[in-house]
Amino acid sequence: MAESLQVESADDRVVATLCRPEVRNAIDQAMIDALHDLCAELEEHPRTLIVIGSGGVFASGADIGQLRDRRADDARRGINTRAFQRIRALPMPVIAAIDGYALGGGAELAYAADLRVGTPRLKIGNPETGLGIIAAAGATWRLPQIVGEARAAELLLTGRILDADEALAWGVLSSLHDPEELLPAAHHLADRIAANDPLATRHTKTALAAPPGAHPDIELELQAELFESPEKERRMTAFLERRSR
Repeated sequence: MAESLQVESADDRVVATLCRPEVRNAIDQAMIDALHDLCAELEEHPRTLIVIGSGGVFASGADIGQLRDRRADDARRGINTRAFQRIRALPMPVIAAIDGYALGGGAELAYAADLRVGTPRLKIGNPETGLGIIAAAGATWRLPQIVGEARAAELLLTGRILDADEALAWGVLSSLHDPEELLPAAHHLADRIAANDPLATRHTKTALAAPPGAHPDIELELQAELFESPEKERRMTAFLERRSR
């Protein structure tokens, strides 16, 4: 049986491909387990993560066959929630490259990323209430941060699905690309990230994720560490030397 998550690793990034094309990359327990394994690796050796789906689909949602049989104890375990929290908390940026459907749990996986790019055939949203459940793996708190409370309420309460142009206009996506250019576009973002100081990138992500009450003290402490960094000295010296030529 093929792996439900195919992982390609490089020195500065990892590409993880959701690979259950027979069910439009529906997220099952095996895929969640594989995501946890990948997170453990990236927590130990931080690199930028690109998540993409196979077969022209990101992820059509959680595996309904498994979801239907879950009960209250399963809900409290937060099977998808814990994995997506871990992805969100990874030290380096996460890029979701979204083609086709990103629905339910698939949308919530995309919301957990720091950056999202898509294709013109993208469809993203949360139809969970139509299935008798709620979007409990991050949408109710991450989506308001992305699109604002009023728009998040409309999407989550009606089950409305956004097309690509709407997702771009609402800020769910930062850019649109033809399907064959989607992964290269994600790599371009990863290239730009890789050109910067990794510690400064990690600290920027930490500051972005901090609760409102932590500002500005958290930035000042993170900056204090960076001010003592040899890499800061090296990069600023190189900048001044280039400017003086």
